[in-house]
Amino acid sequence: MKLGVFAVMFSSMEFEKALDYIASVGVQAVEIGCGGYVGDAHCKPDQLLNDPAATARLKQAVESRGLTISALSAHANPLHPDPTIGEAHRAAVRKGIQMASKLGVDTFVTFSGCPGGAAGDKTPNWVTCPWPPDFSSTVKYQWEEVMIPYWKETMKFAEDHGVKVAIEMHPGFCVYAVEHVLALREAVGSKSLGANFDPSHLFWQGVDPVHAIRALGDAIFHFHAKDTVIDPINATLNGVLDTKPYDQFSQRSWIFRTVGYGHGEDVWRAMVSNLQLVGYQGALSIEHEDGLMVQTEGFEKAANFLKNIIIQEKAGKAWWA
Repeated sequence: MKLGVFAVMFSSMEFEKALDYIASVGVQAVEIGCGGYVGDAHCKPDQLLNDPAATARLKQAVESRGLTISALSAHANPLHPDPTIGEAHRAAVRKGIQMASKLGVDTFVTFSGCPGGAAGDKTPNWVTCPWPPDFSSTVKYQWEEVMIPYWKETMKFAEDHGVKVAIEMHPGFCVYAVEHVLALREAVGSKSLGANFDPSHLFWQGVDPVHAIRALGDAIFHFHAKDTVIDPINATLNGVLDTKPYDQFSQRSWIFRTVGYGHGEDVWRAMVSNLQLVGYQGALSIEHEDGLMVQTEGFEKAANFLKNIIIQEKAGKAWWA
């Protein structure tokens, strides 16, 4: 495994300066945003796809600092029912896959998307319960008429470009839990579709990340190192389905934290050990969204925390037996 970072947190920095800083912290891999919600500050497919020399310079800028690119990311809602938004996000996914192929990066990260509740809707409809029965009908429509057809077509495109797609399990989208990744993978019929495993979105849903890692196994293509803390007062009063803005830290039932500030070393050691057990050899890509720490402090604390936990080498034999 490698220690990595989701470099969009440094979007305000010039790319090569960001790479210098990232390398100075001891990080080995970068995940680069190339569109969608995370933006394209460091990798603009509209320019680079038609400029092989510029693409080569980007790759060289990374490699000359001893870094690798763990994934390209265009977190998006390609199923958005508003045509203006949906078309732009589908284009971001398609261009992101093409950009990964051009750079020789085998993994592209995004969301599954979430459609409207029925044909003609203009806003996404995320369903969290089966009753009244309208909700079950909505889920059936979203999966069978919108999401599965889109991902069948998109995975054919990805496979033609030699790229795997890592869907991040994220509430607000149709794929937000382990069973959804596996169900979509089966429905699409592609082993090139898997998961970007971000435990922060699982913790507040009550998911044990170790169990999730074991269930997904080789379907884990990428990993976001981000933590979550559940507020012991707010959550026990209001539950965890919380729509308050992320910056209302003291009022929310849960908030994102940098690695180690939501769960301790034992939890993270168990996750890393089980990643090793299922054969994951990719990056632990630090995603810092901790509103209680500035970007540099949160990133550096996470990096220092993970350096003592990450297992760098592929598992060997039982030499003692």
